Amino acid sequence: MKNHTVVNDNNSANLAINKVLYTGKVHVTGGREGSAKSDDGRLNTSLSTPGGPGTGSNPEQLLAAGWSACFIGAMKHNATRLQIPLPADTSVDTEIDLATNDSGYTLQARLNVNLPGLTFEQAQTVIEAAHQTCPYSKATRGNINVTINAIV
Repeated sequence: MKNHTVVNDNNSANLAINKVLYTGKVHVTGGREGSAKSDDGRLNTSLSTPGGPGTGSNPEQLLAAGWSACFIGAMKHNATRLQIPLPADTSVDTEIDLATNDSGYTLQARLNVNLPGLTFEQAQTVIEAAHQTCPYSKATRGNINVTINAIV
């Protein structure tokens, strides 16, 4: 079996990589009714169509989980730099909509960021900084509708 590159979108100076920190490797079979397994075995799940039969997760849930975890990491990083104490019970409830528009299927997202004990101004500062540094936020910026709500 030969490997042939079909798409290579690495055509921008803004995409230059200095150092790869980690590579997540997942093998998926069967699409939305299949399964996903990581090379290290830490992820091993069935997949199901949203709202359909089956007991597996779906790509929208997996995106929501990954983005939420990454966003909390970005908030921790930025809160330290900004000298804003991030609450221990910080959480993010992310909703990913599978939708359609004139060009076909699309996604949109809502991140509901729970920062109890912070003022709205502190929460806004941390959230805006995290949205600029979180790789998931960067990957979706300008590609899908994203709303981020601060819950203080």
